[in-house]
Amino acid sequence: QARAEQEEEFICNTLLKKIQSLRKEKEALAMNYEQEEEYLTNDLSRKLMQLRQEKVELEQTLEKEQEYQVNKLMRKIEKLEADTLAKQATLEQLRREKVELENALEQEQESLVNRLWKRMDKLEAEKRMLQAKLDQPVSSPPSPRDMNNGDTAQNLAQHIEHLRAEVSRLKQQLQAAQTEHEEKMAQYAQEERQIREENLRLQRKLQMEMERRESLCRHLSESESSLEMDDERHFNEMTKQHDMSSSQGHNVRPRTVSSPIPYASPTTSRPLSPAFSPPSPMRRNTPGSQPSFYTPTFLPGTSPPVFTHSPNVTKPRPSPEKFVRPGNVPQDKT
Repeated sequence: QARAEQEEEFICNTLLKKIQSLRKEKEALAMNYEQEEEYLTNDLSRKLMQLRQEKVELEQTLEKEQEYQVNKLMRKIEKLEADTLAKQATLEQLRREKVELENALEQEQESLVNRLWKRMDKLEAEKRMLQAKLDQPVSSPPSPRDMNNGDTAQNLAQHIEHLRAEVSRLKQQLQAAQTEHEEKMAQYAQEERQIREENLRLQRKLQMEMERRESLCRHLSESESSLEMDDERHFNEMTKQHDMSSSQGHNVRPRTVSSPIPYASPTTSRPLSPAFSPPSPMRRNTPGSQPSFYTPTFLPGTSPPVFTHSPNVTKPRPSPEKFVRPGNVPQDKT
């Protein structure tokens, strides 16, 4: 019986040693697991913060570039509008000058025609008088008065020829002025058409820039949503793994301060997980909406606390008012 007791005591001691060694191995494995988990969590948190900083920098650069392009296009459009208005004013002035010149030419032509008709009537009367005198029988040599009348008729004929030449010259000047005016009008019409085409091209370019800006905004919001979903999935996986590992033993070693997963400790307050980081600069609350956040719920027990999400909490989305929208493109006033 004493030998049986000795064997039983030996077996108990052996089992106790094995249990102690297993406990030490378990504690070492738990410590290694926690260190690896802490390292991975810190690495992922650092990468996530770096990605968010890069995203914010890209957003700011994109916003500045878009604002610069929009301001540049608006200045060019305003310059083209000013040029169009100046050319329209010049065109109106040329039209008024053309009308005034045409009126002056018509008045001058009418005056010349009236003078010519009067001279023609006078010459016809003198011609009839001279014809009547020629039909009379020659009784005496021509008197000095008749010679004077002949000189007057010759002078009148020369004056008529001079007036006709002047009328022809004025007609040629009028034709040249009309041709020059038509050429200027064609040139102004060509310039106006080119300005309209340039204005349409700039408007299309501005529309393309606005569409590209909206697509980039959508892409940034989608990338932010995917980052948040990946972060939540990683946090849930880490929580499940920790629950499974902690449920195998009753003793849970308290975590270090650098662990991002909080414990329900009455003495220390733990920082939130990277999944619960404050919203980035792009997450701006819209007016009238309440700020959204995660509400951590600590459940009693030996397992780590489980975070439950409030059902009425919605994740903030990037506000579409982040980028400055340009004003309405001024329409062509022509």
